[in-house]
Amino acid sequence: MRTRTALGLLAATSLLALSACGGSGDSTSDKESDASAKDSPSASADAGSTDGPDLSGIPDVVAEVNGEEVTKDEFVPLYEAAFQQAAAQAQTSGQAPDEEQIKKQTADDLVSTELLTQEAESRGIEVSDDQVDAELEDIAKQNQLGSTDELLEAIEKNGMTEDQARNQVEMQLLVEGLVEDEDGSTTPSGKELRAIYAKAKEQAAGQGGQEIPPFAEVKDQIAAQAEDEQVGKVAQSLLKGLRKDADITINL
Repeated sequence: MRTRTALGLLAATSLLALSACGGSGDSTSDKESDASAKDSPSASADAGSTDGPDLSGIPDVVAEVNGEEVTKDEFVPLYEAAFQQAAAQAQTSGQAPDEEQIKKQTADDLVSTELLTQEAESRGIEVSDDQVDAELEDIAKQNQLGSTDELLEAIEKNGMTEDQARNQVEMQLLVEGLVEDEDGSTTPSGKELRAIYAKAKEQAAGQGGQEIPPFAEVKDQIAAQAEDEQVGKVAQSLLKGLRKDADITINL
């Protein structure tokens, strides 16, 4: 059975990078703060119970996509993770997590993942373990971590297992391969990067003259962001067409 992972915004590497950066903080203090917030009467009144989502009523087969089943076992870990993230945000916003909306979004993301995976398979696009290892190593370097093991440890502190992290990266690479096959290279030209930089400087000037680093210092960052945006744009366009022709049933 294929292991699936929710795509979200189709930016798994960004999620991992953020997790890695967050993992360097004082997780004990964070947990103590969360516990204190949960015990607060006002927090309980405003945000509701954040002990965990209600898993009753979730069917064994959450969805079917062109005859391929998305099971409860695949759905629940992703749903729980999304719920916990929403619950953490509720501690500051005072708004209780919308469980029905989180269920719907998780199921929708899994359907998107399955559609893109099926399309990649039909085109003969595959991702090897070596490619995943190389990408994880690159992410570790980008976050000034000494090794992939350090990256995975940081990620696990933020609630994502090693298998989930590898699956996220594998899916992102699969999507990138699919996008390249669909739309050609997503690498922006130097001219495009300078146009993005010029626009950023213009916006900064209109916001009180915020200082922007020289182009040479932020070129790689701009290129990565532009490429991620292009991948997301093409993938969403591809998904729109795939959904139109797909046989999809969601049983929630």
